[in-house]
Amino acid sequence: MKAILDTHALLWWLDGDEHLSIAARNWISVANHTVFVSAVSAWEIVTKVRIGKLPGAVEVVAQYHECLMTQGFTPLDISTDHALRAGSLPGFHRDPFDRMLIAQAQAIHVPLISNEIIFDHYGIQRIW
Repeated sequence: MKAILDTHALLWWLDGDEHLSIAARNWISVANHTVFVSAVSAWEIVTKVRIGKLPGAVEVVAQYHECLMTQGFTPLDISTDHALRAGSLPGFHRDPFDRMLIAQAQAIHVPLISNEIIFDHYGIQRIW
């Protein structure tokens, strides 16, 4: 089984934060599950650290690749197809980072691990 981690789910997992649902935590914990982390999450985290909205993630930025490797997560690059999909999505949700995650989940036919209920409007499965 495969799924993409939303950025908040990634950070909550790395921090051991109890905001991460038990279902999400259990799914991520299964050794033979493939957990994708999109390049858009790196972009979002670095951007929010830079503008002061995510000061607690400075260490994650400094050791981003090591964090993913240590957890056994699989990086997911952004393709032109993903960009075209994200830009073409209907306007329910305007966040460009979330729109990319939705587009990637649609493109590779996997669920998103996220607490974002609005994602349900885009016909993707969500684990939470």
